[in-house]
Amino acid sequence: MTPFHPPLWLRGAHAQTLAPYFVRPRTRPPWRPERLELADGDFADLAHLAAAGDDARARVCLFHGLEGSVESHYIGGLATALAREGFAVTLMHLRGCSGEPNRLPRAYHSGDTGDMRALFATLREREPQQPLMAVGFSLSGNALLKYLGEAGADAGIERAVAVSVPFDLAIAAGRIDQGFSRLYQAHFVRRMQASTHARIARTGGLPIATARMAAARTFREFDDAVTAPLHGFAGVDDYYTRASCRPWLARIECPTLVVHARDDPFVGRDAVPAPFEAGPGVELAISERGGHVGFIAADDGVRPYRWLNRRIPAWLAAVPPP
Repeated sequence: MTPFHPPLWLRGAHAQTLAPYFVRPRTRPPWRPERLELADGDFADLAHLAAAGDDARARVCLFHGLEGSVESHYIGGLATALAREGFAVTLMHLRGCSGEPNRLPRAYHSGDTGDMRALFATLREREPQQPLMAVGFSLSGNALLKYLGEAGADAGIERAVAVSVPFDLAIAAGRIDQGFSRLYQAHFVRRMQASTHARIARTGGLPIATARMAAARTFREFDDAVTAPLHGFAGVDDYYTRASCRPWLARIECPTLVVHARDDPFVGRDAVPAPFEAGPGVELAISERGGHVGFIAADDGVRPYRWLNRRIPAWLAAVPPP
């Protein structure tokens, strides 16, 4: 498939990042909900979509980005496109992102691969003959690549795709604290603060400095006050170092497509890995433009469409069925 090229009238990074909110599918996929109980007593809410036809060629697990959900702008259209191509789809909500606060004090973070492992194990047990694939966006793209690197040849995934990945969390946190990108940061920090308040109300309290959490204005401040202490990190620098996927790329053996734009306003250009940093199964599809989970194209130069909704199914479908 041809590389991504934006139309002339939609070339800017912020235009590409914001445009997808207006290029949405007209109908919502007929998701079937399920609650997956986790070993630590918490839960993850799933949403399943059946493949078109009688037999699915594979099951594709979708993982949304920071504070996302089944309603995220990049999920519904892609799920529909995958189902149309004969894939069964399962979306996993990160803890607390389905609309109900999770039970435990902990939440989720960029390097958390445990819940992914639990989902993959559950699906392999249920459907031992069904090939399993995965697609992760942004924060979850980072976690997916880290999982693939950790697992190596034992990943149990036929193919994977990661989109708009931060790669190096410290660089990404610095980039989103510059210029217009600070507006995105402010939006997400407010949402994370609201989610944390909801979890405090449900659990009766969290082992964090609540005043520092409420005063946070940047990702770095929030991660130092909340994410790091809740998930066993010594501080924000320890979290960013240990949770970044970039050091794990060389260990990935599963065929993996990484789609990223150098102008991503959430991720600094210095965070983007060079080809020599990736394992032999990793295809780095790095474009100059595309924004953050944007990639809005227009073949005729006029009518926009989501390029990812064509690129991802085509790449996954390139694997012949077993």
